[in-house]
Amino acid sequence: MKFNELKEILKRKYGIDHLADIARELGVSPQAVSNWKSRDSVPYKYVIRLRKKNEIESDDNIFRENLNDGNDDQLISSKGLFNHDIVDNNINLIDLLIIIIKNFQIILISTVLLSLLSSIYVSYFIQPVFVSTAKMLSAYGGTSNLSQAAGLASQFGLNLPNNSSEPRWVYTQIIKSRTIAKSMLLRKFDTKKFGQNKSLLQILTYGNGKPGVSIDTLEIYAVNSLIGMIDFKEDISTGINTLNISTFEPKLSADIASALIEELDAHQRAYNNSKISQTREFVEERIIEVEKELNASEEELKNFRDQNRRLENSPALLLEQQRLLREVSVLTGVFTTLKQQLEMTKIEEVKESDYVIILDPPEIPLQPKDQKKMKKIVLTSIAGIGIGLFLAFFREYLSNSPKEDLDKLRAIKSILIKNILIFIPFRIKEKLL
Repeated sequence: MKFNELKEILKRKYGIDHLADIARELGVSPQAVSNWKSRDSVPYKYVIRLRKKNEIESDDNIFRENLNDGNDDQLISSKGLFNHDIVDNNINLIDLLIIIIKNFQIILISTVLLSLLSSIYVSYFIQPVFVSTAKMLSAYGGTSNLSQAAGLASQFGLNLPNNSSEPRWVYTQIIKSRTIAKSMLLRKFDTKKFGQNKSLLQILTYGNGKPGVSIDTLEIYAVNSLIGMIDFKEDISTGINTLNISTFEPKLSADIASALIEELDAHQRAYNNSKISQTREFVEERIIEVEKELNASEEELKNFRDQNRRLENSPALLLEQQRLLREVSVLTGVFTTLKQQLEMTKIEEVKESDYVIILDPPEIPLQPKDQKKMKKIVLTSIAGIGIGLFLAFFREYLSNSPKEDLDKLRAIKSILIKNILIFIPFRIKEKLL
């Protein structure tokens, strides 16, 4: 319905002519009526409200004639005053554009404000992150001699690492383990922020202040923080592994990366030496047992020969002698092999070898990591536009809402404030009120 048609109906029926009187009659604000006049369009719900009021007064026929004015028959249906599909078209892009233009200041202010806050935040509050990168290759397993010792140990049910161990297992299981992290926390580093010779535990937790929690809690926080600094990437096709360490200072990143590689190498060496020691102890025990069995077999063969000096005419004695000789021969071979493997295991135990081959050592980064600050500012600006549009349409809704809806909104506001005040301390509440 056009505004002039509404004004004519109200003037003829009730003698209402001024905008303020129309607003009181329909229960809306004068600003809303002014908006109707500027758009020359009345929202459908107020047309329905006016129609119901006329129906109550038993004057529906006159109301219909004035609404249609003899020209808009399409607006009349058998069940209602207007066809809903046609009425809904009154809210078109022009109406939306008018709302946006009227509230352009709100949209602009919200966008500029959020963009400014985002710029200040990314410029002064986001801590720069420096990434130190190292490339390495695993040499886990030792030499072929150790492989032979591992092969012998496997025959007795003991697994010894050799050069068939996969680098994937080494790094994915160890590089971010809590064991390595706890070892790293004991190391000391130099920083500009906290000074020199500070433990990594102190750097990652309480800094130069005093710890407010127990050492166990600090250790948990520090371990999680250190693991979060580590970014490990493995190229299975080439076997080259890339280690990235991110911290708030460039030198600290490089130092932690170097220390982590050292801890990884030491951990693998300790694990390998432990397995070698277990193998050595096992081989030594077997040597003692086999030596006893060999001595007993040799003694039994000697006694047999002393008791049976003429064996040529006795096939049974010859067969028994062959059995004793075979047992002595087998035990002699096992004893000799164990002795050889024991010597090789002892050599491997004292040999120094690199378990992590460094292709590119960690370097001090020159520039902080790109944290995509501009992208964050743009996204915040878009969010500001969205908030501004929401406020604009919400303001328009309030200006066009009937008095009953406004009363409901005031009631909701009062309830929200009351519920929020419950959680505010009494002293602060007194100052606010």
